[in-house]
Amino acid sequence: MGRGKIEIKRIENSSNRQVTYSKRRNGIMKKAKEISVLCDAHVSVIIFASSGKMHEFCSPSTTLVDMLDQYHKLSGKRLWDAKHEHLDNEINRIKKENDSMQIELRHLKGEDISTLNYKELMVLEEALETGVSTLKAKQMEFVRMMRKHNEMIEEENQNLQFKLRQLHLDPMDDNVMEAQGVYDHQGVAEYEAQQMPFAFRVQPMQPNLQERF
Repeated sequence: MGRGKIEIKRIENSSNRQVTYSKRRNGIMKKAKEISVLCDAHVSVIIFASSGKMHEFCSPSTTLVDMLDQYHKLSGKRLWDAKHEHLDNEINRIKKENDSMQIELRHLKGEDISTLNYKELMVLEEALETGVSTLKAKQMEFVRMMRKHNEMIEEENQNLQFKLRQLHLDPMDDNVMEAQGVYDHQGVAEYEAQQMPFAFRVQPMQPNLQERF
């Protein structure tokens, strides 16, 4: 005796609804895996439960992003607005540039050059020679800067030494001048003291002697 036909409508009982969701979800995921393996098909399934929890499956040979891009191209439907589409294009462009730069970097290191033809090898050699010339010029510039810096430091050091010598000499000069001033003052005083008696000697010892003559 076969199973009776089940009416497709919302299950009111929450427990029965959760059990049915879990069973049928697992069945859908199983069928998606089977068709992906048996038929080499690209399959992607995304299921959101009423609680918001997400369950997904995608064929191992592809990604969900690639499948959405393929759907966008084949169906002609816009999955993204213009702003997001421009951003996606910009991301893809940057990725390609990054891949190209990684390849060039490996070539500059001497890696993966066996597949390059003669013309590409010549371009690579020219790039390396230009890089070496630029590097040498930068090194010479750095050497000149260091020499100039050392000269400035040496000049500043000499100025500081000169100022230090001036600071040590100035107090000595003041002491010399002060000592010389004291010496001059003492000399004048001694000279005056020596001259004073001669001033008194020119006076007549006997004032009345002149009157006698």
